[in-house]
Amino acid sequence: MSSRRNFRVWRGDRAGGEFSNYAIEVDEGMVVLDAIHRIQAEQAADLAVRWNCKAGKCGSCSVEINGKPKLSCMTRMNSFAPDATISVQPLKAFPVIKDLVSDVSWNYEQNKKIPPFKPRARGADGKHRMLQRDVDRVQEFRKCIECYLCQNVCHILRDHDKKNSFVGPRFMIRLASLEMHPLDSADRLPAIKGEFGSGLCNITRCCTEVCPEHINITDNGIIPLKERVVDRFYDPLLWLACKFFSANRRS
Repeated sequence: MSSRRNFRVWRGDRAGGEFSNYAIEVDEGMVVLDAIHRIQAEQAADLAVRWNCKAGKCGSCSVEINGKPKLSCMTRMNSFAPDATISVQPLKAFPVIKDLVSDVSWNYEQNKKIPPFKPRARGADGKHRMLQRDVDRVQEFRKCIECYLCQNVCHILRDHDKKNSFVGPRFMIRLASLEMHPLDSADRLPAIKGEFGSGLCNITRCCTEVCPEHINITDNGIIPLKERVVDRFYDPLLWLACKFFSANRRS
C-alpha cells in the first residue's frame, strides 16, 4: 500500500541554498533514504546524497531529519504521522559540499592527532594477558561506525564552533578505547586535557542519545576520561607522586 508524502529537502552548496518541496508516492516498508532515491529518480536527478551500505553500518547517510541527526537508511517512513511533512537537510556542524552531502573531513584530521596504541612489554612467558571484563569495556567503543551524528549534535562543535579546542565525542571514545586498554602504555592524558579539550564537555549526554550503535559515549567514555584527568592534574597528592616518580626515572 502506498501513500502520498510531502518532503522538504535542502538544496544548495557552500554559497547557500534553500529547501525545495517534493511530493512522492511512498510504499510500505520504505525508509527516508528510499524516499530520497525516489525523488532523485522522478523529480531531481541532480540531488546529491551520500550513502553506501543501506544497513546502518557504514555511517554514510547521516543527515538531519526534522531537525534531528539520524541515519536516513534507518529512519522508517512509518515513524512519521501520515500527514507530516518530512524535512531533510545536511549535518549543520560541518560545511556543505552539495545538497545533503556534508564535508566531514575535519574529523579525519582529528583522528590523525591521536597517539596510536602502544603495547606494554610482554610478560616473562612472552604472552599478553587481559581480563574479560577489560576486553568488554573497550569493545563497546569499537562499535562506532563514524556516522558523526554525535559530532553534529555536540553543542561545542555545532553551536560554538570550537573545533580548534575540542575533538568531539567520537574521538573522546576513541581516546577512551586506548586509555582504558589494559595493554596500552602510552600517556595521552596531557593531550586529553590540553589539545583534545576534555574540559569543554559539560556532560549533556546528547551524543549518547543520537548514537545508532547505542554506545554509552558519555557515562562509559567521556566521564571516565575526565575523572582520570582530574586525578592526574588536580589531585595534589597524586600530582606530587607523579612528579616524584618522574624525577626518579630521569635520575
